[in-house]
Amino acid sequence: MQNLFSEKKAAQAAAYFLFRANGRLAVLKLMKLLYLAERLSYERYGEPIIGDALVSMDHGPVLSQTLNRINGMTQSDEEGWDKWVSNREQHDVALRDSGLIRTPEQDLLELSNADLGILNEIWNSFGHLDKYAIRDYTHDHCPEWQDPCGSSNPITLQCLFQALEYNNEQSCELINRLEESKSLNSVFSPLI
Repeated sequence: MQNLFSEKKAAQAAAYFLFRANGRLAVLKLMKLLYLAERLSYERYGEPIIGDALVSMDHGPVLSQTLNRINGMTQSDEEGWDKWVSNREQHDVALRDSGLIRTPEQDLLELSNADLGILNEIWNSFGHLDKYAIRDYTHDHCPEWQDPCGSSNPITLQCLFQALEYNNEQSCELINRLEESKSLNSVFSPLI
């Protein structure tokens, strides 16, 4: 779902979790929180928050382009990742400027109320876990993740929807709707 990816939403979702964690998180934990939020959004609404490509890696499922932003492998938009999240230091990332967020509802304006509800639910369920416990949780409770044995493998939406127990008809309908959104984004994104 390359054309559904929103760097601004990825950055603000990361900022939400960093805000809730008092400004700093291990990259591994942040990636798992973001993945679980994206997964829950697909489960509940059939729509992503971030629209990132899903990938199986050794430490579990991740959001591909978001991980690339964390690792400094891609350029950030002016109002995107670099506005909200500091450069990676060792195994951690932090809020770039904690003063940018009074409350998530006031300042993370790319995120809808439904998005914030999902992020809050994920934080309340998993925020207390350390990075290895949440990684292990994704290994055990996200059947769409398959150990890539040192590599990485894409997680298709079909595979995710099957793991979320959508039937074949529902999966096809959702994938078609997402493909239509992707097509519309490719037409209109150059105009924005």
